[in-house]
Amino acid sequence: MAFSGENLGAFGRAKELHKRLLFVLIALLVFRLGTFIPLPGINPVVFARIFEQNQGGILGMFNMFAGGALKRMSIFALAIMPYISASIIMQLASSIVPSLMALKKEGQTGQTKINQYTRYLTVLITIVQGYGIAAGLEGMGAVLYSGPVFRFTAVVSLLGGTMFIVWLGEQITSRGIGNGSSIIITAGILAELPSAIVGLFEAGRVGEISTAKVMLVVAAMAVLVLLVVTVERAQRRISIQYPKRQIGMQMSMGDSSHLPLKINPTGVIPPIFASSILMVPIAAADFAVRAGRGPAWLEDFVTMMNRGSPLHMGLFAFLIVFFTFFYTAVVFNPTETADNLKKQGGFILGIRPGASTAEYLDYVLTRLTVLGSAYLVLLCTAPEIMASKMGVPMFLGGTTLLIVVTVIMDLTTQVQSYLIAYQYEGLLKKAHLKGRI
Repeated sequence: MAFSGENLGAFGRAKELHKRLLFVLIALLVFRLGTFIPLPGINPVVFARIFEQNQGGILGMFNMFAGGALKRMSIFALAIMPYISASIIMQLASSIVPSLMALKKEGQTGQTKINQYTRYLTVLITIVQGYGIAAGLEGMGAVLYSGPVFRFTAVVSLLGGTMFIVWLGEQITSRGIGNGSSIIITAGILAELPSAIVGLFEAGRVGEISTAKVMLVVAAMAVLVLLVVTVERAQRRISIQYPKRQIGMQMSMGDSSHLPLKINPTGVIPPIFASSILMVPIAAADFAVRAGRGPAWLEDFVTMMNRGSPLHMGLFAFLIVFFTFFYTAVVFNPTETADNLKKQGGFILGIRPGASTAEYLDYVLTRLTVLGSAYLVLLCTAPEIMASKMGVPMFLGGTTLLIVVTVIMDLTTQVQSYLIAYQYEGLLKKAHLKGRI
C-alpha cells in the first residue's frame, strides 16, 4: 500500500483505526512477555542444553511457531497449536456429524456453539499434551523436583497459557484488526527471525557454511516471497452478465460484472492445519523418546518422521492437498452461487443458468484448487528439501514464509480499507458543507 498525501491525511483522522492498531500492539506485547515466564520447577540450564542439542529437528520448527516459548519452556510453550488442532477436528466433524451439521446451518448462533465446543476440546488436548511434556521433562532430568506436584503444576500452567493465548487471539479479532490467531503466530515467527538471520550470517562468517550457500538462502527467500505475493493476488475472473430489467416504471440497463476466484482461496489454512497435525504428536513422541519413557518402536517412528525425511514430506504434502480441497469445499459452494446468480438474473455467457452454471463453476474451481494445492506443496516442501538434502539452513520455511507474507498482505488490505472509508467520509463532509453554502 502506497501512502500518498491523502492516505496519510486519512490515517491521521482515523481515530478508530489508531485504537485498533494500538490494541493489537499491546496484545502482542503481552504475548511476548508471556513467552518469558518459565514453567514452575524447570531447571533452565539443563533444559537449555537439551534443546540446544536437538533444535535442528521438529522441535526447532515448533519453537518458531511458539515464538521461542518452547526454547525457554515457558507457560506459552504449546502456543496456540492445541486450539488449531481442535479447530481441525471440529471442522471435519461439522461435515460428518449430523448434529454439528445442523448447528452449522443455524448461522451465527450455531457457530457460537461450535466455537464453544472447540474451546472445550482445546482444554482436553492441552491437558493431554501438557502431561506428556511434563513426563518427558522429568525423564530428561530437566526439572528441579519430580512427582505428581510438578506434573500438576506444569499441566495447569500450560493449560492456562494456551487458553490465555486463545482468548487474546479472539480479542485481537474483535477489538483489533485482522485474524487474531494468525497475527499471534506471525508475531512469534517474526520474533525469532532476527536471531535466525544473525545466526546464518555468523555461520557464513566463521566458515561453518560457504558464502555460496548463504547467498543461495537469501536468493531462495526472495524468490519465494515473490511467488507468494504473485499467487496470492492472482484471480480467475468469470464474467457475469445481467440483462435489462424493468423495476416499476423504470428500465434498468443491462450490466456486466465478474466473479473473482482466487488460485489459493484457502490462504494459510492448509499449511497451518497440516503443520499442526504433524508437529504436535511428533514433538510429544520426541520428548517421550528422549526421556526414555516410550516403547522401542516409538524411536523408529520419530526417526522416520524427522523434519525433511521422505515420510514426513509425503504426509505433509498429502495433508496440504487434503485440507486445500476440503476447505475450498467449505468456503465456496458452486450450487449455492449458481442459485444466487439465477435469482438475481445473472448468467455466464454461453452457460445455462442453474445446474449447468453450477457444473461450470465446479469445473473451474476444481482446476484452480489443483493449481493452488500444487503451489502450496511446492512452497512448503521445497525449503525443507533444500535444508535436508543440500545442507542449506533454511531458517524461514515455506509454511512460515507463507504465513508471514499472507498475514502482512491481509493487514495491509484491511488498513487500506479503513483509510478509504475515512477518505470517503471526508469527501462527504466537504460535499455537505458546499451544499449548505
